[in-house]
Amino acid sequence: MKNIKDKHVLVTGAGSGIGRATAIAFAQEGAKLWLVDINELGNKETADTIRESGGEVSVHYCDVTDAEAMNELANTIHQQIDHIDILVNNAGIGAAGRFIDTQLESWQKVLSVNVMGVVHGCHAFLPRMVEAAKRNRKQAGHVINLSSLAGYFAPPDLSIYSTSKFAVFGFSESLRADMAKYGIGVSTICPGIVYTPIVENALAEGEMAEKPESLDKMVAFYKKRNFLPHRVAEQIVKAVKRNKGVCPVTLESHFMYFMKRLIPGIVGRVSRIDNPIV
Repeated sequence: MKNIKDKHVLVTGAGSGIGRATAIAFAQEGAKLWLVDINELGNKETADTIRESGGEVSVHYCDVTDAEAMNELANTIHQQIDHIDILVNNAGIGAAGRFIDTQLESWQKVLSVNVMGVVHGCHAFLPRMVEAAKRNRKQAGHVINLSSLAGYFAPPDLSIYSTSKFAVFGFSESLRADMAKYGIGVSTICPGIVYTPIVENALAEGEMAEKPESLDKMVAFYKKRNFLPHRVAEQIVKAVKRNKGVCPVTLESHFMYFMKRLIPGIVGRVSRIDNPIV
């Protein structure tokens, strides 16, 4: 999709971090934004930023873990427009802690947001995108799913988070193959060490919870790395324009993706190092 101007772009988790930066980046391309988040204040702040620059935006409160609510949202939007052109499934939460220390409730919470949130987004909006593409190939849209470096590199401290991002990676690969016949692109975005609110707000268990300094140390590391969300957003826009399948972002993400494909055994040994990467 070379031209994004006047395209309808829906972004989940648009109230902060990568979601906010992505919404702003698409608005700068002339797209019309549909912002979705459970963080009403953050979502409004994103919308205000876009409007201040003359962008067109619509704000919606919705919990991506609620399939019925997502379908109702889709119905509401489809009463105003025929279909979404670009769907960005970004909403997510972080989690840190060794598997043996994790609670089942944490697994359910993270997977419901990070995995089922993506599935719900696709389930609600893709059918209309497919119908539009069937009518006119030139209307074929694009789906962006946020995975992670942790979607193909699994450190011991990120068992829940990494599981969720591996799932998104696999789902996106299957979906890309499935949607190809309609001309709909699917990109899997894999950020590495990027400082966003998801880091500070991550669910912490075991040592991470008992020793707050452990989580503080991780947050400080991300801050020092200083790779900010707008740089991920730039790559997301490029992924749409180039119809890129897998899009590692950050140097470490590119490096580990290459190494995983070339020498997976060594990557497996590296993953045992106690140095969490989200």
